[in-house]
Amino acid sequence: MASYDYASTPMAALGGSMRDFRVPSGADLLGRIEGFYRWQDARRQGGLWPFSRSTQTGPGATVSASDDSGRSMDGVNFASQDYLSLASHPAIKETAQEAIARYGVHSAGSPALVGNTTHSIALERKIAEFLGMEEAVLFPTGWAAGYGVIRGLVRSADHIVMDQLAHACLQEGANAATRNIYQFRHLDTDHCRRWLSEIRAKDAENGVMVVTEGLFSMDSDTPNLVALQDLCHEYNATLVVDVAHDLGALGEDGRGHIGLQGMIGKIDLVMGSFSKTFASNGGFVACKNRAVKEYLRFYAPSTTFSNALSQAQAAVALKAFEIVESQEGVWRRAALMRNVLDLRAALRRSGLDYYGEPSAIVAVKMGGEALARLVSRQLPRLGLLANLVEYPAVGKGAARFRMQVMAGHTAQNIADAVERLAASVAIATQEYEMSKKPAQSAAAA
Repeated sequence: MASYDYASTPMAALGGSMRDFRVPSGADLLGRIEGFYRWQDARRQGGLWPFSRSTQTGPGATVSASDDSGRSMDGVNFASQDYLSLASHPAIKETAQEAIARYGVHSAGSPALVGNTTHSIALERKIAEFLGMEEAVLFPTGWAAGYGVIRGLVRSADHIVMDQLAHACLQEGANAATRNIYQFRHLDTDHCRRWLSEIRAKDAENGVMVVTEGLFSMDSDTPNLVALQDLCHEYNATLVVDVAHDLGALGEDGRGHIGLQGMIGKIDLVMGSFSKTFASNGGFVACKNRAVKEYLRFYAPSTTFSNALSQAQAAVALKAFEIVESQEGVWRRAALMRNVLDLRAALRRSGLDYYGEPSAIVAVKMGGEALARLVSRQLPRLGLLANLVEYPAVGKGAARFRMQVMAGHTAQNIADAVERLAASVAIATQEYEMSKKPAQSAAAA
Protein backbone atom coordinates (compact mmCIF):
# COMPACT_ATOMS: atom_id res chain seq x y z
CA MET A 1 0.00 0.00 0.00
CA ALA A 2 1.26 3.47 -0.85
CA SER A 3 2.47 5.73 1.95
CA TYR A 4 1.46 9.36 2.22
CA ASP A 5 3.08 12.55 3.40
CA TYR A 6 0.62 14.22 5.72
CA ALA A 7 2.06 17.66 5.04
CA SER A 8 1.11 17.34 1.36
CA THR A 9 -2.51 16.39 2.07
CA PRO A 10 -4.87 19.20 1.00
CA MET A 11 -6.90 20.47 3.93
CA ALA A 12 -9.99 20.16 1.72
CA ALA A 13 -9.57 16.40 2.00
CA LEU A 14 -9.99 16.56 5.77
CA GLY A 15 -12.97 18.90 5.71
CA GLY A 16 -16.35 18.98 4.01
CA SER A 17 -18.93 16.24 3.69
CA MET A 18 -21.20 14.56 1.17
CA ARG A 19 -24.02 16.85 2.27
CA ASP A 20 -22.17 19.86 0.82
CA PHE A 21 -22.86 18.58 -2.68
CA ARG A 22 -26.31 17.10 -2.27
CA VAL A 23 -28.16 20.09 -3.72
CA PRO A 24 -25.90 21.63 -6.40
CA SER A 25 -26.99 24.81 -8.13
CA GLY A 26 -26.72 26.04 -11.69
CA ALA A 27 -28.37 25.46 -15.06
CA ASP A 28 -25.84 22.85 -16.24
CA LEU A 29 -27.00 19.56 -14.69
CA LEU A 30 -23.73 17.82 -15.48
CA GLY A 31 -21.27 20.67 -15.01
CA ARG A 32 -22.58 21.65 -11.59
CA ILE A 33 -21.61 18.33 -10.04
CA GLU A 34 -17.90 18.72 -10.75
CA GLY A 35 -17.30 20.26 -7.33
CA PHE A 36 -18.11 16.93 -5.74
CA TYR A 37 -15.56 15.14 -7.88
CA ARG A 38 -12.83 17.67 -7.06
CA TRP A 39 -13.48 17.21 -3.34
CA GLN A 40 -13.68 13.42 -3.69
CA ASP A 41 -10.49 13.28 -5.74
CA ALA A 42 -8.60 15.40 -3.23
CA ARG A 43 -9.48 12.74 -0.67
CA ARG A 44 -8.64 9.97 -3.12
CA GLN A 45 -5.21 11.37 -3.96
CA GLY A 46 -4.46 11.74 -0.26
CA GLY A 47 -5.49 8.16 0.50
CA LEU A 48 -8.53 9.43 2.41
CA TRP A 49 -11.31 7.99 0.24
CA PRO A 50 -12.03 4.51 1.69
CA PHE A 51 -15.10 3.79 -0.45
CA SER A 52 -15.89 1.93 -3.70
CA ARG A 53 -13.41 -0.82 -2.96
CA SER A 54 -13.36 -4.19 -4.69
CA THR A 55 -12.27 -7.63 -3.52
CA GLN A 56 -10.44 -10.28 -5.44
CA THR A 57 -11.28 -13.08 -3.03
CA GLY A 58 -14.90 -12.57 -1.98
CA PRO A 59 -16.23 -11.62 1.46
CA GLY A 60 -14.20 -13.94 3.67
CA ALA A 61 -12.65 -13.37 7.09
CA THR A 62 -9.47 -12.33 5.30
CA VAL A 63 -9.43 -10.52 2.00
CA SER A 64 -7.44 -9.16 -0.91
CA ALA A 65 -8.92 -5.86 -2.02
CA SER A 66 -8.23 -2.72 -4.03
CA ASP A 67 -9.40 0.84 -3.65
CA ASP A 68 -10.84 2.71 -6.61
CA SER A 69 -7.37 3.96 -7.57
CA GLY A 70 -6.09 0.42 -7.88
CA ARG A 71 -4.03 0.39 -4.68
CA SER A 72 -4.16 -3.11 -3.22
CA MET A 73 -4.18 -4.47 0.30
CA ASP A 74 -4.39 -7.79 2.11
CA GLY A 75 -5.70 -8.24 5.59
CA VAL A 76 -8.54 -9.15 7.92
CA ASN A 77 -12.01 -8.24 6.69
CA PHE A 78 -14.52 -6.56 9.00
CA ALA A 79 -16.23 -4.65 6.17
CA SER A 80 -18.44 -7.30 4.52
CA GLN A 81 -22.03 -8.11 5.44
CA ASP A 82 -22.04 -11.89 5.72
CA TYR A 83 -23.00 -12.35 9.34
CA LEU A 84 -23.32 -16.15 9.41
CA SER A 85 -20.51 -16.66 6.88
CA LEU A 86 -22.87 -18.31 4.38
CA ALA A 87 -21.63 -16.58 1.21
CA SER A 88 -19.08 -19.32 0.57
CA HIS A 89 -20.91 -22.16 2.33
CA PRO A 90 -20.58 -25.37 0.26
CA ALA A 91 -24.33 -26.06 0.33
CA ILE A 92 -25.07 -22.48 -0.75
CA LYS A 93 -22.69 -22.68 -3.70
CA GLU A 94 -24.06 -26.07 -4.71
CA THR A 95 -27.62 -24.72 -4.56
CA ALA A 96 -26.72 -21.78 -6.81
CA GLN A 97 -25.06 -24.06 -9.33
CA GLU A 98 -28.05 -26.41 -9.41
CA ALA A 99 -30.47 -23.52 -9.90
CA ILE A 100 -28.43 -22.12 -12.78
CA ALA A 101 -28.21 -25.54 -14.41
CA ARG A 102 -31.98 -25.95 -14.20
CA TYR A 103 -33.28 -22.42 -14.86
CA GLY A 104 -30.44 -20.39 -16.39
CA VAL A 105 -29.18 -17.14 -14.92
CA HIS A 106 -31.95 -14.58 -15.47
CA SER A 107 -35.56 -14.34 -14.29
CA ALA A 108 -36.44 -12.42 -17.47
CA GLY A 109 -39.63 -10.95 -16.07
CA SER A 110 -41.38 -8.95 -13.38
CA PRO A 111 -42.91 -10.97 -10.53
CA ALA A 112 -46.21 -9.47 -11.66
CA LEU A 113 -45.77 -11.35 -14.95
CA VAL A 114 -43.63 -14.47 -15.45
CA GLY A 115 -40.51 -13.69 -13.36
CA ASN A 116 -41.34 -16.19 -10.61
CA THR A 117 -39.93 -19.68 -10.25
CA THR A 118 -40.73 -22.60 -8.00
CA HIS A 119 -37.91 -21.37 -5.74
CA SER A 120 -39.29 -17.84 -5.40
CA ILE A 121 -42.78 -19.14 -4.61
CA ALA A 122 -41.31 -21.49 -2.00
CA LEU A 123 -39.19 -18.66 -0.59
CA GLU A 124 -42.27 -16.48 -0.07
CA ARG A 125 -43.95 -19.31 1.82
CA LYS A 126 -40.85 -19.91 3.94
CA ILE A 127 -40.53 -16.23 4.94
CA ALA A 128 -44.19 -16.02 5.94
CA GLU A 129 -43.90 -19.20 7.99
CA PHE A 130 -40.63 -18.08 9.60
CA LEU A 131 -42.21 -14.81 10.76
CA GLY A 132 -45.59 -16.21 11.73
CA MET A 133 -47.31 -14.20 8.99
CA GLU A 134 -49.79 -15.30 6.34
CA GLU A 135 -48.03 -13.98 3.25
CA ALA A 136 -44.80 -12.50 1.89
CA VAL A 137 -43.90 -10.75 -1.34
CA LEU A 138 -40.38 -10.61 -2.80
CA PHE A 139 -38.46 -7.58 -4.08
CA PRO A 140 -35.25 -7.50 -6.17
CA THR A 141 -33.25 -5.84 -3.35
CA GLY A 142 -33.71 -4.95 0.28
CA TRP A 143 -33.63 -1.27 -0.71
CA ALA A 144 -36.48 -1.89 -3.14
CA ALA A 145 -38.50 -3.59 -0.39
CA GLY A 146 -38.10 -0.67 2.04
CA TYR A 147 -38.94 1.90 -0.61
CA GLY A 148 -41.72 -0.19 -2.08
CA VAL A 149 -43.66 -1.02 1.08
CA ILE A 150 -44.03 2.71 1.81
CA ARG A 151 -44.50 3.98 -1.71
CA GLY A 152 -46.90 1.15 -2.48
CA LEU A 153 -49.26 1.78 0.45
CA VAL A 154 -49.01 5.47 1.41
CA ARG A 155 -50.74 8.20 -0.58
CA SER A 156 -50.31 11.98 -0.53
CA ALA A 157 -52.99 12.66 2.11
CA ASP A 158 -51.62 9.99 4.47
CA HIS A 159 -49.04 10.47 7.24
CA ILE A 160 -45.72 8.81 8.05
CA VAL A 161 -44.20 8.84 11.55
CA MET A 162 -40.69 7.42 11.50
CA ASP A 163 -37.61 7.05 13.65
CA GLN A 164 -35.22 9.80 12.62
CA LEU A 165 -32.45 7.25 12.00
CA ALA A 166 -34.50 5.02 9.70
CA HIS A 167 -32.62 3.66 6.68
CA ALA A 168 -32.30 5.72 3.49
CA CYS A 169 -34.62 3.38 1.56
CA LEU A 170 -37.36 4.10 4.10
CA GLN A 171 -36.68 7.83 4.06
CA GLU A 172 -36.75 7.92 0.26
CA GLY A 173 -39.96 5.90 0.14
CA ALA A 174 -41.56 8.34 2.56
CA ASN A 175 -40.40 11.38 0.61
CA ALA A 176 -41.82 9.91 -2.59
CA ALA A 177 -45.16 9.08 -1.00
CA THR A 178 -46.25 12.16 0.97
CA ARG A 179 -45.22 15.50 2.39
CA ASN A 180 -46.79 14.57 5.74
CA ILE A 181 -43.65 13.14 7.34
CA TYR A 182 -42.94 13.39 11.08
CA GLN A 183 -39.68 12.14 12.57
CA PHE A 184 -39.52 11.10 16.20
CA ARG A 185 -36.34 11.10 18.23
CA HIS A 186 -34.39 7.88 17.91
CA LEU A 187 -36.05 5.09 19.94
CA ASP A 188 -38.27 7.65 21.73
CA THR A 189 -41.70 5.99 21.99
CA ASP A 190 -43.17 8.94 23.88
CA HIS A 191 -42.17 11.30 21.08
CA CYS A 192 -43.79 8.93 18.59
CA ARG A 193 -46.97 9.00 20.68
CA ARG A 194 -47.04 12.80 20.64
CA TRP A 195 -46.90 12.85 16.85
CA LEU A 196 -49.64 10.22 16.55
CA SER A 197 -51.84 12.09 19.00
CA GLU A 198 -51.35 15.36 17.12
CA ILE A 199 -52.08 13.75 13.75
CA ARG A 200 -55.22 11.96 14.89
CA ALA A 201 -56.51 15.08 16.64
CA LYS A 202 -56.83 16.75 13.25
CA ASP A 203 -57.16 13.82 10.82
CA ALA A 204 -59.15 10.67 11.56
CA GLU A 205 -59.79 9.89 7.89
CA ASN A 206 -56.41 9.21 6.35
CA GLY A 207 -53.81 6.53 6.94
CA VAL A 208 -50.83 6.69 9.28
CA MET A 209 -47.72 4.51 8.92
CA VAL A 210 -45.13 4.20 11.70
CA VAL A 211 -41.68 3.13 10.51
CA THR A 212 -38.75 1.75 12.50
CA GLU A 213 -36.04 -0.91 12.39
CA GLY A 214 -35.51 -4.06 14.40
CA LEU A 215 -31.79 -3.25 14.66
CA PHE A 216 -30.31 0.09 13.66
CA SER A 217 -27.10 -0.58 11.80
CA MET A 218 -25.25 2.63 12.66
CA ASP A 219 -25.85 2.43 16.41
CA SER A 220 -26.57 -1.29 17.07
CA ASP A 221 -29.68 -0.57 19.13
CA THR A 222 -33.33 -1.57 18.96
CA PRO A 223 -36.73 -0.02 19.70
CA ASN A 224 -39.47 -1.27 22.00
CA LEU A 225 -41.52 -3.08 19.36
CA VAL A 226 -44.26 -4.06 21.78
CA ALA A 227 -44.87 -0.43 22.74
CA LEU A 228 -44.79 0.77 19.14
CA GLN A 229 -47.27 -1.86 17.97
CA ASP A 230 -49.56 -1.00 20.89
CA LEU A 231 -49.38 2.66 19.90
CA CYS A 232 -50.36 1.78 16.35
CA HIS A 233 -53.38 -0.15 17.59
CA GLU A 234 -54.36 2.78 19.81
CA TYR A 235 -54.13 5.38 17.05
CA ASN A 236 -55.29 3.26 14.10
CA ALA A 237 -51.85 3.31 12.49
CA THR A 238 -49.82 0.63 10.68
CA LEU A 239 -46.37 -0.42 11.93
CA VAL A 240 -43.55 -1.32 9.54
CA VAL A 241 -40.38 -2.89 11.00
CA ASP A 242 -37.20 -3.29 8.92
CA VAL A 243 -35.37 -6.44 10.09
CA ALA A 244 -32.52 -6.35 7.58
CA HIS A 245 -29.72 -6.56 10.16
CA ASP A 246 -31.09 -8.85 12.85
CA LEU A 247 -33.24 -11.48 11.12
CA GLY A 248 -31.40 -14.77 10.92
CA ALA A 249 -28.40 -13.50 12.88
CA LEU A 250 -29.78 -12.77 16.37
CA GLY A 251 -31.73 -14.87 18.84
CA GLU A 252 -31.42 -18.57 19.49
CA ASP A 253 -33.97 -19.29 16.76
CA GLY A 254 -32.70 -16.56 14.41
CA ARG A 255 -35.85 -14.46 14.48
CA GLY A 256 -34.06 -11.33 15.60
CA HIS A 257 -35.56 -8.70 17.87
CA ILE A 258 -39.10 -9.48 16.76
CA GLY A 259 -38.59 -12.95 18.22
CA LEU A 260 -36.65 -11.73 21.25
CA GLN A 261 -39.49 -9.34 22.12
CA GLY A 262 -42.22 -11.95 21.64
CA MET A 263 -43.69 -10.24 18.58
CA ILE A 264 -43.64 -13.06 16.01
CA GLY A 265 -46.81 -12.76 13.94
CA LYS A 266 -47.86 -9.58 15.78
CA ILE A 267 -46.19 -6.83 13.73
CA ASP A 268 -48.37 -5.34 10.98
CA LEU A 269 -45.71 -5.39 8.26
CA VAL A 270 -42.19 -6.83 8.39
CA MET A 271 -39.70 -5.75 5.75
CA GLY A 272 -36.27 -7.29 5.32
CA SER A 273 -33.24 -8.01 3.17
CA PHE A 274 -31.36 -11.17 2.25
CA SER A 275 -28.06 -9.37 1.79
CA LYS A 276 -26.80 -9.36 5.39
CA THR A 277 -27.37 -12.93 6.57
CA PHE A 278 -28.99 -14.93 3.75
CA ALA A 279 -26.14 -14.88 1.19
CA SER A 280 -28.11 -13.22 -1.60
CA ASN A 281 -29.42 -9.96 -2.93
CA GLY A 282 -33.16 -9.44 -2.57
CA GLY A 283 -35.75 -8.34 -0.05
CA PHE A 284 -39.27 -9.02 1.14
CA VAL A 285 -42.34 -7.68 2.88
CA ALA A 286 -44.28 -10.09 5.11
CA CYS A 287 -47.92 -9.29 5.83
CA LYS A 288 -51.02 -10.75 7.44
CA ASN A 289 -53.24 -11.37 4.43
CA ARG A 290 -53.29 -12.06 0.71
CA ALA A 291 -54.90 -8.70 -0.09
CA VAL A 292 -51.84 -6.75 1.11
CA LYS A 293 -49.48 -9.06 -0.76
CA GLU A 294 -51.33 -8.70 -4.03
CA TYR A 295 -51.67 -4.94 -3.68
CA LEU A 296 -47.93 -4.57 -3.10
CA ARG A 297 -47.12 -6.85 -6.01
CA PHE A 298 -49.03 -4.56 -8.38
CA TYR A 299 -48.70 -1.12 -6.73
CA ALA A 300 -45.22 -1.08 -5.20
CA PRO A 301 -43.24 0.29 -8.17
CA SER A 302 -39.95 -1.29 -7.11
CA THR A 303 -41.35 -4.79 -7.58
CA THR A 304 -43.99 -4.32 -10.29
CA PHE A 305 -41.62 -2.53 -12.65
CA SER A 306 -38.45 -4.47 -11.89
CA ASN A 307 -37.25 -7.90 -12.87
CA ALA A 308 -37.74 -10.57 -10.24
CA LEU A 309 -34.91 -12.16 -8.28
CA SER A 310 -32.78 -14.43 -10.41
CA GLN A 311 -33.30 -18.14 -10.06
CA ALA A 312 -29.98 -18.56 -8.24
CA GLN A 313 -30.75 -15.71 -5.81
CA ALA A 314 -34.12 -17.13 -4.81
CA ALA A 315 -32.72 -20.64 -4.45
CA VAL A 316 -29.78 -19.42 -2.36
CA ALA A 317 -31.99 -17.40 0.01
CA LEU A 318 -34.27 -20.40 0.45
CA LYS A 319 -31.31 -22.66 1.27
CA ALA A 320 -29.98 -20.01 3.68
CA PHE A 321 -33.30 -20.04 5.56
CA GLU A 322 -32.97 -23.82 5.81
CA ILE A 323 -29.51 -23.45 7.37
CA VAL A 324 -30.66 -20.65 9.67
CA GLU A 325 -33.41 -22.90 11.05
CA SER A 326 -31.12 -25.91 11.52
CA GLN A 327 -28.79 -26.88 14.34
CA GLU A 328 -25.98 -25.53 12.20
CA GLY A 329 -27.73 -22.17 12.27
CA VAL A 330 -27.83 -22.32 16.07
CA TRP A 331 -24.10 -22.88 16.38
CA ARG A 332 -23.32 -20.29 13.69
CA ARG A 333 -25.29 -17.68 15.62
CA ALA A 334 -23.52 -18.73 18.81
CA ALA A 335 -20.15 -18.38 17.07
CA LEU A 336 -21.15 -14.96 15.74
CA MET A 337 -22.19 -13.71 19.18
CA ARG A 338 -19.03 -15.10 20.76
CA ASN A 339 -16.98 -13.16 18.20
CA VAL A 340 -19.05 -10.01 18.78
CA LEU A 341 -18.47 -10.14 22.54
CA ASP A 342 -14.77 -10.95 22.12
CA LEU A 343 -14.33 -8.02 19.73
CA ARG A 344 -16.12 -5.59 22.04
CA ALA A 345 -14.02 -6.73 25.01
CA ALA A 346 -10.77 -6.44 23.06
CA LEU A 347 -11.67 -2.94 21.86
CA ARG A 348 -12.30 -1.82 25.43
CA ARG A 349 -8.97 -3.27 26.55
CA SER A 350 -7.31 -1.21 23.81
CA GLY A 351 -8.95 1.99 24.99
CA LEU A 352 -11.51 2.12 22.17
CA ASP A 353 -15.25 2.47 22.65
CA TYR A 354 -18.31 1.54 20.60
CA TYR A 355 -22.02 2.20 20.28
CA GLY A 356 -25.02 0.08 21.17
CA GLU A 357 -25.76 -3.45 22.27
CA PRO A 358 -24.11 -6.69 21.08
CA SER A 359 -24.89 -7.50 17.46
CA ALA A 360 -22.99 -8.28 14.28
CA ILE A 361 -22.40 -4.54 13.96
CA VAL A 362 -19.72 -3.14 16.24
CA ALA A 363 -19.58 0.61 15.54
CA VAL A 364 -16.29 1.92 16.94
CA LYS A 365 -16.36 5.56 18.03
CA MET A 366 -13.91 7.95 16.34
CA GLY A 367 -15.43 11.40 16.81
CA GLY A 368 -14.31 14.10 14.37
CA GLU A 369 -14.33 13.41 10.64
CA ALA A 370 -10.77 14.61 10.07
CA LEU A 371 -9.28 12.18 12.58
CA ALA A 372 -11.48 9.33 11.31
CA ARG A 373 -10.30 9.93 7.73
CA LEU A 374 -6.68 9.85 8.85
CA VAL A 375 -7.37 6.55 10.62
CA SER A 376 -9.00 5.19 7.44
CA ARG A 377 -5.79 5.95 5.55
CA GLN A 378 -3.74 3.79 7.89
CA LEU A 379 -6.02 0.76 8.05
CA PRO A 380 -5.24 -0.77 4.63
CA ARG A 381 -1.52 -0.26 5.12
CA LEU A 382 -1.70 -2.14 8.42
CA GLY A 383 -3.98 -4.87 7.03
CA LEU A 384 -7.55 -4.15 8.15
CA LEU A 385 -10.64 -3.59 6.04
CA ALA A 386 -13.36 -1.71 7.98
CA ASN A 387 -15.98 0.75 6.78
CA LEU A 388 -15.75 4.41 7.71
CA VAL A 389 -19.13 6.03 8.42
CA GLU A 390 -19.18 9.81 8.61
CA TYR A 391 -21.54 12.78 8.45
CA PRO A 392 -24.22 12.97 7.11
CA ALA A 393 -24.78 9.20 7.46
CA VAL A 394 -24.26 9.81 11.18
CA GLY A 395 -24.22 12.97 13.28
CA LYS A 396 -21.52 15.57 12.72
CA GLY A 397 -18.51 14.81 14.91
CA ALA A 398 -19.74 11.24 15.49
CA ALA A 399 -17.72 9.40 12.84
CA ARG A 400 -17.17 5.71 13.42
CA PHE A 401 -15.86 2.51 11.90
CA ARG A 402 -18.67 0.01 11.44
CA MET A 403 -16.96 -3.32 12.03
CA GLN A 404 -19.18 -6.11 10.73
CA VAL A 405 -18.55 -9.41 12.44
CA MET A 406 -18.92 -12.86 10.89
CA ALA A 407 -19.39 -16.28 12.41
CA GLY A 408 -16.28 -17.33 10.48
CA HIS A 409 -13.92 -14.86 12.09
CA THR A 410 -11.29 -16.51 14.25
CA ALA A 411 -9.88 -15.35 17.58
CA GLN A 412 -6.71 -14.38 15.72
CA ASN A 413 -8.70 -12.34 13.19
CA ILE A 414 -10.24 -10.39 16.07
CA ALA A 415 -6.93 -9.86 17.83
CA ASP A 416 -5.31 -8.69 14.59
CA ALA A 417 -8.17 -6.33 13.82
CA VAL A 418 -8.08 -4.61 17.21
CA GLU A 419 -4.29 -4.34 17.22
CA ARG A 420 -4.30 -2.77 13.74
CA LEU A 421 -7.15 -0.40 14.50
CA ALA A 422 -5.51 0.78 17.71
CA ALA A 423 -2.20 1.30 15.91
CA SER A 424 -3.96 3.26 13.16
CA VAL A 425 -5.65 5.50 15.72
CA ALA A 426 -2.32 6.18 17.42
CA ILE A 427 -0.62 7.14 14.13
CA ALA A 428 -3.58 9.21 12.96
CA THR A 429 -3.79 11.06 16.27
CA GLN A 430 -0.18 12.17 15.90
CA GLU A 431 -0.88 13.32 12.34
CA TYR A 432 -3.96 15.19 13.46
CA GLU A 433 -2.04 17.00 16.20
CA MET A 434 0.61 17.97 13.66
CA SER A 435 -2.07 19.39 11.39
CA LYS A 436 -3.12 21.87 14.07
CA LYS A 437 0.38 23.29 14.65
CA PRO A 438 0.52 25.53 11.55
CA ALA A 439 -2.85 27.03 12.49
CA GLN A 440 -1.70 27.59 16.08
CA SER A 441 1.52 29.22 14.84
CA ALA A 442 -0.40 31.50 12.50
CA ALA A 443 -2.73 32.53 15.30
CA ALA A 444 0.20 33.33 17.58
CA ALA A 445 1.82 35.45 14.89
